[in-house]
Amino acid sequence: MNAPQLDALVASASQGVEFDGLSVAADSEEYRVEIPGERLETDEAGLRAFAEENPWYVSNWYYWTRTVGSEGARYAFLRWIEDAGRPVGERYEALSTGVSRTWGQLRVSATIGEDGKRRYALGHVDDAESASLDTYSDPLAARELVKLDDRGRYRPLSTAPTLPTGWEYPNLDGEDLVRTVDFIYPATVENWHREREGELDVTHFREAAERQSGIYEIVSQLSVEELEAAAETCCVDSQCLKRRQWDEDEETDLDVPRGDGEFPCREPCSLFVTAARKFVTLGREEMRSYEFELTPTEKEQIEEIIDAVAEGRTDEIREADLNEGANRYRARYLRARRMPDGELSGTSTYPED
Repeated sequence: MNAPQLDALVASASQGVEFDGLSVAADSEEYRVEIPGERLETDEAGLRAFAEENPWYVSNWYYWTRTVGSEGARYAFLRWIEDAGRPVGERYEALSTGVSRTWGQLRVSATIGEDGKRRYALGHVDDAESASLDTYSDPLAARELVKLDDRGRYRPLSTAPTLPTGWEYPNLDGEDLVRTVDFIYPATVENWHREREGELDVTHFREAAERQSGIYEIVSQLSVEELEAAAETCCVDSQCLKRRQWDEDEETDLDVPRGDGEFPCREPCSLFVTAARKFVTLGREEMRSYEFELTPTEKEQIEEIIDAVAEGRTDEIREADLNEGANRYRARYLRARRMPDGELSGTSTYPED
């Protein structure tokens, strides 16, 4: 607590102060101050002395009401980081050594600074124990920082669980922390806050599909079974860190896990709509019967390859691990044996052509 903070508290007493267990009121020259377990009626000098003995209540009040501003998404997010439902003393003790929360693949940490100011650190959860990281201070730099994953591939979906590692923002104030998070996971803090306030405006799939035009109009033709397969493909935790809150429509839930993410997904995203368009065209093909000659192991190998590609595991399979069906040499051998002319088991896809 510093002198300006204490002066601000005394000046605010006539309007009344009620915040995080601190209560201060003034009537003419008389002051009433209260914290959990203690209550005092005194003059201004007594109020100042009481504050000097309990400085964390004053600096806490000042930080949240004057530095941060006591409303809105930023306020709620910063309070959530330090679990502000706890008593002030307990919270300050925890902040002295640092408290952390996980936001998607981000690790957000808060510590107590001079005169009760909070300082925040931001990085990848997997880098919590890393000693050599590239450090940043400009929130805007995060835009470029997260464009590519660790393998150098473009990330078309900001909330895909492919956030690159190797960087940190070690010292941010609350405003810059929220700005940085917003560059990495756009609108997640705002939508999280709206959900907590019961104000999240959800747009379900049918409504979103009706808005599409041009080549995307056909997404409205997606059946509920195809829609559920699409949601299982694109919207589960392994593909997106948001928690899906939209369904087919307001009355029809999708039988697909919504995800466990901290922040909600309020509508089908552009990537989902693009994928849905492709799924519609694939679903309009007529079924045909083909006859292939494969050994049981070859059939299982094809299934293992599809599974490995779908789960993004192909880079994890070691070249020397020939027990893996999706092993590169196993796949090349299968192709040499069963696709010598480029078609599986010599079976033409369009035999009538």
